[in-house]
Amino acid sequence: MRISSTISALLATAGATSWQSLPGSNFAPGQPWGYAPEASWPPTYNNGSALVPQAPDRQTQHLVAQVDAARLKRTVTKLVSFGTRHTLSQQNSTTRGIGAARDWLLREMQGIAGGSDGNMDVFFNSYIQPVASRILFPVNITNVVARINGTTDPNRVYVVTGHYDSRRIDINDYTNDAPGADDDASGVALVLEMARICAKLKPAATMIFAAVAGEEQGLYGSNNLAGTLKNQSFNVEGNWNNDIVGQGSFLPTTPINPHTIRLFGASLFYPNASSTNLLQTTALIGGENDSPARNLGRFIAEVAAGAVKYLDMQVALIYRPDRFLRGGDHQSFLSKGFPAVRFTEAVEDYKHQHQDPRVQDGVVYGDNIEFVNFEYLQRVTRTNLATMWSAATAPGMPKNVTISQSVGVPATFQNTSLAVVNNLSRFNWNTGNDTLVASYELVWRVSGALQWSHYLNAGNVGTTTVDLPKDDLQFGVRAVGKDGKKSPAVFPLPL
Repeated sequence: MRISSTISALLATAGATSWQSLPGSNFAPGQPWGYAPEASWPPTYNNGSALVPQAPDRQTQHLVAQVDAARLKRTVTKLVSFGTRHTLSQQNSTTRGIGAARDWLLREMQGIAGGSDGNMDVFFNSYIQPVASRILFPVNITNVVARINGTTDPNRVYVVTGHYDSRRIDINDYTNDAPGADDDASGVALVLEMARICAKLKPAATMIFAAVAGEEQGLYGSNNLAGTLKNQSFNVEGNWNNDIVGQGSFLPTTPINPHTIRLFGASLFYPNASSTNLLQTTALIGGENDSPARNLGRFIAEVAAGAVKYLDMQVALIYRPDRFLRGGDHQSFLSKGFPAVRFTEAVEDYKHQHQDPRVQDGVVYGDNIEFVNFEYLQRVTRTNLATMWSAATAPGMPKNVTISQSVGVPATFQNTSLAVVNNLSRFNWNTGNDTLVASYELVWRVSGALQWSHYLNAGNVGTTTVDLPKDDLQFGVRAVGKDGKKSPAVFPLPL
């Protein structure tokens, strides 16, 4: 497929600011964040304020400016040099196979941690996987993990992942070359670069940077990591999974694509660790688009929008757990009950994914490094860094968020008080003892909109009552820190 001359001209002129007015931009000229003309009723301008994504503080600006495209290229180049990184490939070589890649990643992370003044620790999260689906013989599956413990809330955890194994067309071919440059050396390079930049920082919550194995064979490594965190009773409030994030201009392209990263957010219904009662309640009140994963996605998109001047990137939130009938490592975290999302480039090119490297009928096939755009990967890395750092330095999500069933309801008896027979909505939540919290916000949007559009500052209390119809709007409650950073919102359940 060829790019038309019109699109070529637009691509050539789409700069750091001009792309924001192109077709497909999340930034509607002259309209507020979250604007949705197809879902603009009911108007709520008499309550609260229009939501404006917060601009990043100077520290965040400084962090994203450090993302180095040359370092990203170095990591991808090195990983490709191991020939194959198939999960079943050899583990006793220093130059070829997944064992060589694993050991190189360990040395890289240890080198980063060595300059952290003791702030970061590095370790293997590994186990022996017995014979199973796509596992022909028992194999050591090893995740390479770097961790920075939180200073005030170390049990609250945020995890960024990319998988370092690779594959060919034949999923069980573990001897021939499988370069895996975009899928997923690009995601692993992002993880390493984030670890490097964050190594000496002091986040409030714990940050984990993980290169996981066994993804192509069935999410084996990430499942072990997510299970380990769950078994150790960590409160994982988000997994940023990056898989195939190295190219923004695969065909069919548009001028906005090099500045767009897709973000897939699952509903509660698949995959999930939810009870039948919760699923039934969610369906009854129309909360299927307000799962923790989708609210994490809204958080990421909003923070990225506020930082767009520094990221040069927009986040396209998509209401699916992954691409059509496909999967990734974030699903391991979802299955353990943790919010998790997947980043993937705007358009995938299947000539360069899961292919045997070759030239056939004049067409180049294979996931080769020449098909990775490192300026695009740099923008994706900046987006991950800005959003995960914002979460790790903000308060945690509010707990036990509810919406009252006894206020704003029809009369039950003739003497039912007019104090409850109305269209008010009352929300309650646990304030807890999070020292980072300055206040809480109620956020809302019309049911057909993708993003939160309005907010009301409720103060540092655990309840608020508003003149807003619960029938027509979607609500969330989020914590606000003393520096203005916000947690992802939590959808209220009826009580």
